[in-house]
Amino acid sequence: MTPLPFARIGAWLFEAALPLWAERGLDRVHGGFVESLNLDGGPAPSPFKRVRVAARQTYVFAHAASLGWAPGRDLSRQGAAHLDSLYQGPAQGWPRRLAPDNAILDPTPDLYDLAFILFAYAWRGRIDAGARAGAERALDFIEAHMRAPAGGFWPSTPPGAFQLQNPHMHLLEACLAAFETYQAPRFQDLAHEIVRLFKTKFFDGRTLCETFAPDWARAPGEAGRIIEPGHHFEWAWILAQYARLTGADMRDEIVRLIEFAERYGVNPEMGMTVQSVRDDGAPLDSSSRIWPNTERIKAHLALYETIGADPRAAVAQSANLLLDVYLAAPTPGLWIDHFIAGAPAPGPAPASSFYHLFLAFSEVLRLERALS
Repeated sequence: MTPLPFARIGAWLFEAALPLWAERGLDRVHGGFVESLNLDGGPAPSPFKRVRVAARQTYVFAHAASLGWAPGRDLSRQGAAHLDSLYQGPAQGWPRRLAPDNAILDPTPDLYDLAFILFAYAWRGRIDAGARAGAERALDFIEAHMRAPAGGFWPSTPPGAFQLQNPHMHLLEACLAAFETYQAPRFQDLAHEIVRLFKTKFFDGRTLCETFAPDWARAPGEAGRIIEPGHHFEWAWILAQYARLTGADMRDEIVRLIEFAERYGVNPEMGMTVQSVRDDGAPLDSSSRIWPNTERIKAHLALYETIGADPRAAVAQSANLLLDVYLAAPTPGLWIDHFIAGAPAPGPAPASSFYHLFLAFSEVLRLERALS
């Protein structure tokens, strides 16, 4: 069996990616973080900055600091201070999109972004107890302004015509991280609520729907049939964390999520995880972004910790695919974000993908002793 590339993963993270993004990924003029870097390592011009990127990068540096990477302590402090500065008060929360000089372009409260703001404060709290105030503010806003009458939360305000599972998935992830950090019952209570939605609405025992009507019926037509294998993998890992922290038995759900994604969502020739399939397994978008491949790694590690299934074949395949193909950018520490028909799509390396890479690779390193 192919051994897991622990040394290569550690070197890429701590010797290439983290130093590069610490040096070139910060907006040293206006504050916050850049949206992306060109593959030669230079800045990629963008007419906007997303608040979710600020939150994700704050998480990355806070998690790195908790693993002993000393620069992450100050970098995550800067990130949390930037998020603090963007808070518009209890009636408005955080904006969605900024101009390059941090002026607000889009003030819309967005559940997906708010989930990552909470996630950032949860991880910053592991090295700075003062970050709890930001986590509480984020959850206060979500509870006060985003609740939907049929359960769960609207993806943004004002409400639109559809509901989405994906922001709830990340809100669950953030609540679990915040509960583990702060041990406040409100974070666990909301995690329980979202898992109930998962069991009763999102997941039918075989497939995880993306889009719903406001009453949580699956969206009509083809919209309700779109399945993203990467989200199957991602939910499997998050549910394993829920089980670890609450004692709930999520084995059946984790196994079923992974079974469908493996059967229909992984290209058997190249090992790439595809973007989307239909609920009957028929391919829809067979291109592959970097993030579903990181989620496949996490899912098989979760399966290992849940039922003892040997993860090494799948993890080695996806980890080596990432290292040899997606991370084979001209500048070490960057990535090719998207492959179409096996060929790299043009474009810079988006900062938003570092969250996926860092979390997946840190999970591999956490289990190095057990899997060596």
